Amino acid sequence: MERILVIEDDRTIKEELCALLTVSGYLPVEEEPCDLALLDVSLPGESGLTICRRLRQHSDVPVIFLTARVSPEDELLGFGVGADDYIRKPYNSSVLLARIARLLHRRPGTVLTVRQLTLDLASMTVYFGGASRELTKNETRILACLMQKELCTRQEIIEDLWQNSLYIDESTLYVNIARLRDKLRQLGAGDYIRTVRGVGYRL
Repeated sequence: MERILVIEDDRTIKEELCALLTVSGYLPVEEEPCDLALLDVSLPGESGLTICRRLRQHSDVPVIFLTARVSPEDELLGFGVGADDYIRKPYNSSVLLARIARLLHRRPGTVLTVRQLTLDLASMTVYFGGASRELTKNETRILACLMQKELCTRQEIIEDLWQNSLYIDESTLYVNIARLRDKLRQLGAGDYIRTVRGVGYRL
């Protein structure tokens, strides 16, 4: 079970986060070691930025800032100290979980398997029936999202891939899904991705 370091000074938000992580199969912790760090920026005493800097001195674990500080300058500062993602409060729980999963499963050697379909995230290669196909980065992320959840909405996939869905037409997602389906079809797994009408996709 992956350990998620949660540094949040608002008791209510922290309890909600820990409950969300727990039901999603993660173990929320308050100290290292951890597999991913979820940090607020504005904290009493030592700031989240300082904590991130200290983490980066000895660890390359993914770091997500979850904060109400929403200016572009704050976001740039967060990435500048080594954050992997920056999510603004109030957050969408499904989007947050998708971002966490994406960062955790980006680590080398991570392999996902659903039925006879296997995805190697490190090499961005999908395997089925003894054959394989290389995927693009977006195709890999889409398939990983589908393999980790029972149902992925279109909005969740768009948020996971492009982060700011305001500037993405859904036709862009449809093109990526069609290309992924075609590659799976070449492997004999063309019926694996199923459309849930009006909602999204599932395996």
